[in-house]
Amino acid sequence: MRRFTILCFSLFLYGSLIGQELNCTITVNADQVNQTNQQIFKTLERSLNDFVNKSQWTNRIYQENEKVNARMFITITEFNANRFNANIQIQSSRPVFNSSYESSVFNYKDNQFNFEYIEFQPLAFNPNVFDSNLVGVISFYVYIILGIDADTFSLEGGDTFYQQAQQIVTSAQGSNWTGWSQSTSENKTRFILIDNLLSNTFREYRIAMYNYHRKGLDIMGDNNSTGKQVIAGSMRLFETMMQRRPNALLIQTFFDAKSEEIQNIFSDCPKVDIVSLKETLNKVAPFYSSTWNEISY
Repeated sequence: MRRFTILCFSLFLYGSLIGQELNCTITVNADQVNQTNQQIFKTLERSLNDFVNKSQWTNRIYQENEKVNARMFITITEFNANRFNANIQIQSSRPVFNSSYESSVFNYKDNQFNFEYIEFQPLAFNPNVFDSNLVGVISFYVYIILGIDADTFSLEGGDTFYQQAQQIVTSAQGSNWTGWSQSTSENKTRFILIDNLLSNTFREYRIAMYNYHRKGLDIMGDNNSTGKQVIAGSMRLFETMMQRRPNALLIQTFFDAKSEEIQNIFSDCPKVDIVSLKETLNKVAPFYSSTWNEISY
C-alpha cells in the first residue's frame, strides 16, 4: 500500500535525498486574454511545472509510488505588461488500499490570484523571504496538498506541512497582494484556510479525513460493510462542527472533493441506515442536496 510502510514507522523516513514529493500537472489557460503572442504563458506553465515537481519541499524521502498526485489549473483573466490577474483551481488525490481507485481529497478554487512575472525569471521558494506572490501562492498550496494527504494516512499527520503554509501566510501579511487577508468578512482567503486547518475549533474535519480514508475507504476491499459504517460515522463529525460554526469553510471544502464519491459509495449495497445518512448529509451539506437525493439502493 502506498506510504503504508512509511506511515507505520513514524509517518515518513528521514534522509538526505532530494525531495520531489509531488506528481503535479500545472496548466495555464490564457484563452480569456486577447494576446497574440501566447509564448509567455507557455513559458510560465513549463516553469511552474519544473518548480513544483523538481523542488525539495521537505527533508523526507518519497519513493516514486509515494508521490502525491495533484493538479493546478491557472486561468489568466487579465494580462498587462508583467502583471497577471488569475484564478487557480487546486486538486489532489490519494490511492485507496487494495484497489486502483484514486480518491479526491482536495478540490479548491482560489479567485484571488494576482502576480507579477517576467518571462524566464527563475522561480525559487525561500521560507524566510516573501518576494514573489506567484511563488508564495504556489508554495502555500503545495504545503496544503502535502498536509491534507498526510492527514488521510495518519491522524493529524499534516501538522508540519500546515505550519509551513502558515509561515508563508505570516510572511505575506506585509505584502499588498490579495488573498492573504485576516478579515473575518472574507470567508475564503488563504489565511482563513490555514487558520481553520490548524484550529481546534475545526478538529473534526481532520479526524473525519483520517477516519474516512484510513479506516473507511482503505478497508472497504476487505470489509465493505465496516468501511461504509465508518464513512457514514465520519459524516456525523461534521454535525458537531456545524453546530459550532455553521458556515465553516472546511465543510464546503470537504464536500466539494467528496460529494460524488459519497453518492457512489452508498448507492452500492447500502449496509447502513441510508435514511439517517441522507438526513445528516442534507443537514451538513445542503448545497449538495441534489446529489444526496441521487443516492439509490
